[in-house]
Amino acid sequence: MGMQEFIAKIGVGQKASKDLTWDEAKQAMRLLIEGQATPAQVGAFLLAMRFKMESVTEMAAFTAAAKAYVAPLPVPPGLALVDLPVYAGKQDTFHASIGSAVVAAASGAAVLMHGHDIIPNRPGPASVLAQLGIATELAPKQAADELATKGFAYLDMALYHPPVARFLDLRLELGVRNLFHPVARMLNPARAPAQIIGLTHPPYFEKTAEALAMLGTKQALILRGVEGAPELSLASVTKALELRGERITPMSLQPKDAGLAMGTHQPMAGFPPGQAHREAELLRKILAYQLAGGQRDWIVMNAALLLYVAGKSATVQAGAKLAQQTLESGAAAKKLSELATGVAVK
Repeated sequence: MGMQEFIAKIGVGQKASKDLTWDEAKQAMRLLIEGQATPAQVGAFLLAMRFKMESVTEMAAFTAAAKAYVAPLPVPPGLALVDLPVYAGKQDTFHASIGSAVVAAASGAAVLMHGHDIIPNRPGPASVLAQLGIATELAPKQAADELATKGFAYLDMALYHPPVARFLDLRLELGVRNLFHPVARMLNPARAPAQIIGLTHPPYFEKTAEALAMLGTKQALILRGVEGAPELSLASVTKALELRGERITPMSLQPKDAGLAMGTHQPMAGFPPGQAHREAELLRKILAYQLAGGQRDWIVMNAALLLYVAGKSATVQAGAKLAQQTLESGAAAKKLSELATGVAVK
């Protein structure tokens, strides 16, 4: 079948549209990645799929097909590695995932953060990482080396899987997200044994867990995260699905699970676009154990989750204690210095 047939199958109307089979979805992804679809066909297919909404089988097949074009990062076996996709960007809160990843890395876990910044008014973590002196333009082999030696790396999808990044960029032209956004989140470039995926759109919540199970993922935590990020909220209960083996279990996570008091939204507040330097300074102070209160609690809470998923703590509460010790000892500040490239940033 060609792209015309796929478009006809999924785009004939709400009642008549049909899902693609596993093989059809993989073939459609190959046509997209290999540039065998015309621009008109690309736009039609992406928008038709958005209106129909991807099935679990389609999501898994699209991801499996995309993975076939790139090799996994050559990380050494045995790393307590967590895959942390960050594609949502932020408008209202600061990137707790950055501080929590540094704390987790200083506590013995390894975190691969990957993303692709495209929306000007929803900046991702790359600009803040750059202000902290952490490399954001690593080639896959360099990212693997950073993970092995330092326990943290950021990987831009444009440098790992350029075709996927190009389709993510189409959000600016089409005005809406497309099927490549869930694909990027599930791609798992280092084939980490554990993943934490943040989402905002309810229809994708259970579908993502089921698609990951179909792909053979052994452990993942899917969150209704803060602004779609893989972050727990300090101010409310976070709904989650935990995938372990073939079992998917609903969870509700809140600050008390980390031994912390329920907070408010105010400590999570971020900064306007273009002020990454202020967010970087906030994170430096938290990691240097110079700030107490809700901002630090939010970092501790999310570091606890990373340590739990990485297998470095038996519970989220035990992870919070380890994270707190890491901050108090100065190990988190030392890890930040270790990660910094030393290159001056504007």
